[in-house]
Amino acid sequence: MTATSLNDRVIIVTGASSGVGEATVRTLARAGARVAAVARSAERMSGLGDEGAVEVIAGDVRSLADMERATQRTIDRFGAVDGLVANAGIGEYADFLDQTAEAAQDIVDTNLMGTIWSIRAVLPTMLEAGQGDIVVVSSVAAVMDSAGEAVYAATKAGQKSLAGCLDLELRERGIRVTTLCPGGIRTEFAIGRGRERGSAELDTMLDPADVAAAILTVLQQPAAVRTTLWGMSSMAEE
Repeated sequence: MTATSLNDRVIIVTGASSGVGEATVRTLARAGARVAAVARSAERMSGLGDEGAVEVIAGDVRSLADMERATQRTIDRFGAVDGLVANAGIGEYADFLDQTAEAAQDIVDTNLMGTIWSIRAVLPTMLEAGQGDIVVVSSVAAVMDSAGEAVYAATKAGQKSLAGCLDLELRERGIRVTTLCPGGIRTEFAIGRGRERGSAELDTMLDPADVAAAILTVLQQPAAVRTTLWGMSSMAEE
């Protein structure tokens, strides 16, 4: 399979201030893409501009208006939107009744509604162009049940179903939709919310750059190829 060049392709990456999002921005920029890095804190993304053609945009995926503004700013800067990596997400390890209503709502709003709003914001531009890539960063929790992750897993399963349905709806219009379901990743995810810094478990997990490499592979597929679901985990993870 011959990889498709990302030179000058315009990709929006959400959750870009840390972890997988930050690694993905750097990976795509180094591959020649022009990248819009979106997260709530522009300050935390200040170093991403060193990678080349990167536009740092403060925006909250929980707001459709924010994502529409981020999309328009991307178009104003780069002239197009060729792809979206819907990566923004949060989680918490907690028994169902121990989780506060506010925490549960925030997980739903960020993970599921944030993905919906991000896609709704970019899709009209992609449909007009007749091409595009949407990569939804879900989780192994979408397909494997685990105690203490009920609300989080529900949002991840929702992302998987959303992406699968959209793939069927959009592929005849030139748009590919991929769901990526990684296992544990060494990031700030759930630190202080059921996961602790320095935990030995973190050493068994994927590096954010590993997931970014998978996203790069998906985006570099030939135009006639699509990947609908990609599960991945560390060789050391049980």
